[in-house]
Amino acid sequence: MGWLVIVGSIPIGVLGVTLKDQIEGPFRDLRITAAMLIGMGIVLGVADRLAARDEKGGRHRAPKQRKALEDLGVRDGLIYGACQAMALIPGVSRSGATISGGLFMGYTREAAARYSFLLAIPAVLASGVFELKDATEGGHVSWGPTIFATIVAFVVGYMVIAWFMKFITTKSFMPFVWYRIALGILIIVLVTMGVLSPHAAESAG
Repeated sequence: MGWLVIVGSIPIGVLGVTLKDQIEGPFRDLRITAAMLIGMGIVLGVADRLAARDEKGGRHRAPKQRKALEDLGVRDGLIYGACQAMALIPGVSRSGATISGGLFMGYTREAAARYSFLLAIPAVLASGVFELKDATEGGHVSWGPTIFATIVAFVVGYMVIAWFMKFITTKSFMPFVWYRIALGILIIVLVTMGVLSPHAAESAG
């Protein structure tokens, strides 16, 4: 499984370096962010409904066996990785994209979520290393607070993941779907009304 996590991490590593300027510039337009929030929310909702239909079956349709994590191969790992790379565009949830990809490929909710979080480990670590490298070059690193914040983030992240894995075994992803759609619509309204500048996120970066 470890090497399949590496395989799944290749696309985001390659595209992250290749599209660095676009990610930090044009892609940070709030209109793009809002569109991605809504679009990926709909994609996740469709994927979740397909998974639920397979698991429960229907009046004239028997429940369908979905794939487990043990069925993961190189091809599926790369597809997962391509889905993860979509999260380079602001508004595309990394976990939402990879879980949706897994559900569309026929994996169970639990398997899709578990591999998604395994993929997060190298992606988050690599991002942290690059950020730390930039901060170190600027000479503004306070090691004590940085280490403390890292430990707190790890503990909180672990607790959230543990809760989420328990949640998805019995519940659907629809609450997250509605949250993304509502947030996307809110951003569009605020930008249209002039409350927010569409380039606010780009300026903040």
